Amino acid sequence: MKNDLFEYINKISKDLINMSDFIFDNPEIGLKEFKSSETIINFLEKYGFTVEKGIGGFETAFKAIYENGENGPSIGLLCEYDALENLGHACGHHMQGPSIVGAAIALKEVLKDKPYKIVVYGTPAEETIGGKLQMVKEGCFKDIDLALMMHGSPTTTTDVKSLALSNFTVKFHGTRAHAALAPEQGRSALDGIILLFQGIEFLREHIKDDTRIHYTITNGGGPANVVPKFAEAKFSLRSYDRVYLDSVIERFKKVVQGAALMTETTCEIEETKSLNNKIPVIKLNDILMENAELVKAPRISPPREKTGSTDFGNLMYNLPGSCIRIAFVPEGTSSHSDEFLAAGKSEDAHKAVIYSAEILAGTAYDIIDNPNLLAEIQEEFQINKEKSMN
Repeated sequence: MKNDLFEYINKISKDLINMSDFIFDNPEIGLKEFKSSETIINFLEKYGFTVEKGIGGFETAFKAIYENGENGPSIGLLCEYDALENLGHACGHHMQGPSIVGAAIALKEVLKDKPYKIVVYGTPAEETIGGKLQMVKEGCFKDIDLALMMHGSPTTTTDVKSLALSNFTVKFHGTRAHAALAPEQGRSALDGIILLFQGIEFLREHIKDDTRIHYTITNGGGPANVVPKFAEAKFSLRSYDRVYLDSVIERFKKVVQGAALMTETTCEIEETKSLNNKIPVIKLNDILMENAELVKAPRISPPREKTGSTDFGNLMYNLPGSCIRIAFVPEGTSSHSDEFLAAGKSEDAHKAVIYSAEILAGTAYDIIDNPNLLAEIQEEFQINKEKSMN
């Protein structure tokens, strides 16, 4: 059966590659991916998927469904298609839609004798606001048993961990005064920011090694001869453990309030983004990698133990999921780079689209064909989530 799936994917491979190249040649930033999403939607509709557009409050988000029989597993296949502003598809998102489409259509056209449901989710704006965050809040993804993705990479592998993240904008409000003639009348908002930075440096001594705190000043308050009435800074706090990160955030807020108290200013703290860490499911990772070996994907490597932050983590915090990373650039190449961009329409990128479609189709088939696999995946997810909460 897998050979039949792979043969079908290769039968439509030119269409998938053309789709990838079209999205690459027409890069669109988050929430503006009109051509990209329309191209993917049109292809799914052509092959009989029922498509719902504008889901989750986003015009460029969509859900496409095909169901064969009843009471089978519901496989979620997710794709991103946003580009980087002023750079283009230097993260390889143009390959995701075609890979997902290839897997979904092959399953629909080939697998006829078993019950299952395929749900393709188009998820915009991963690079900016993290579109999946709002989609989760709006009730998306509740109709799938697990979530699968692909991503271009220097090696073919899966992830074990990701960093939970919370971003904050902090504003200080003080009292303006002439810095030379009446400094005693002023209360410096910038002093509040600087004391906050110093407090964070002391906080670093007393937090776990995997915790990261980054900051920058976005508004310093104006000229040097005026005590600044207003100043603003942005902060990112990260950890591989969301529960622990939340405890650090409470301490961070106390440092902010302490800086305001010391400078007789007032402060505002606004959380602008919140990403959860992934709950790893090694069983699902193993199935993906077994299929990667089956199709002889290039540069198969051990799983990545530590990665950055992603809105996919919020999904993988609620249900089992995994992302197969497919090699198409040389080892050591960074995403969001000119090298990543230059490889976007290369032969290796085209091959990565097909390898990914085959791996995802093969993984979905394994789960559809053996109901015990899904039960094992769900059980491991629950065990690992309970461990992360303790």
